[in-house]
Amino acid sequence: MSVFFEVIENKEAAFLLFNTALEWHASRGMEAMDGPINFGENDNNWGLLVEGFMQQGFGMPYHKKYYRSFFEDYGFQNYFEQFSYHRDVRGTDKKIVQFPERIMKIAEWLSRRPGYSFQHFEFRNQRKYVKDIVEIYNSAWSVFKEDFTPLDPAFLEESLEKAKLVIDEKLIWLAYFNDKPIAFFVLFPDLNQILKHFKGKMHFWNLIRFVYFKATHEMNRMRAVAGGVHPTYQNSGVESAIFLQLYKVFGTKPWYKELELSWVGDFNPKMIAIYEALGAKKAKTHITYRYMINTKLPFGRYKDEMSGKQEFKQE
Repeated sequence: MSVFFEVIENKEAAFLLFNTALEWHASRGMEAMDGPINFGENDNNWGLLVEGFMQQGFGMPYHKKYYRSFFEDYGFQNYFEQFSYHRDVRGTDKKIVQFPERIMKIAEWLSRRPGYSFQHFEFRNQRKYVKDIVEIYNSAWSVFKEDFTPLDPAFLEESLEKAKLVIDEKLIWLAYFNDKPIAFFVLFPDLNQILKHFKGKMHFWNLIRFVYFKATHEMNRMRAVAGGVHPTYQNSGVESAIFLQLYKVFGTKPWYKELELSWVGDFNPKMIAIYEALGAKKAKTHITYRYMINTKLPFGRYKDEMSGKQEFKQE
């Protein structure tokens, strides 16, 4: 089922759409269907918004509140939840908000260790950084999702080129150990803060307005659109060290006021712990639902499936 599910506030109409999807899946031998999902990227336009009906960051889906009851009344069950965390970068006094002392100490300690180095993205070396990001991303995400779609370097290069007008190179950081890429975080300025002024129209006048809004720093919120740590280096503190680099950047760019860390699945307690240790608060929840076509099969939540697989591997 695609993320692009839209329906009026009418249960009969919603169930008609669900029935059509169900028949399509069943006719192809599927035993369950999930939704809403994105058939492309794993980090954008995924899940149904159920908490935090605020202005969404670019790439995060927004739905009417009544959608949830339609999904659940039809028989969809909560397969996994995706949390978005928010953190103020600056206070009302416009001063930068310090990261927790413990995080800063860990970050500074690891940053000084031999072998570790940190680089921000540069378009002039785009191919190298794309290759490094893809290597980390695919190694990290393949652990969590069986239906994981490996990131294609060509797709990432194309996406970066399309977003070139928006990207701030110093908001994309990679960590290396002995020159091996081990972690990255990608933050984008929130394009929705500009697009909301255009009412869905991108004509010549709005292109001029786009340049103006960008130059006057209308985009003062950032969203962490992707990130990953190579499994070998998880829990090493390298995540904190990358945020230390970003913290230094925030100090030189006073227009950035808010950071959204999204999304992190309820099946990823390590990343949730990192976000909370950074002082971020959960602000939004999206749900990915599963409908059991074959009712003879038991329904299980994704994090329970993950836990069972990890226990099996340990044995």
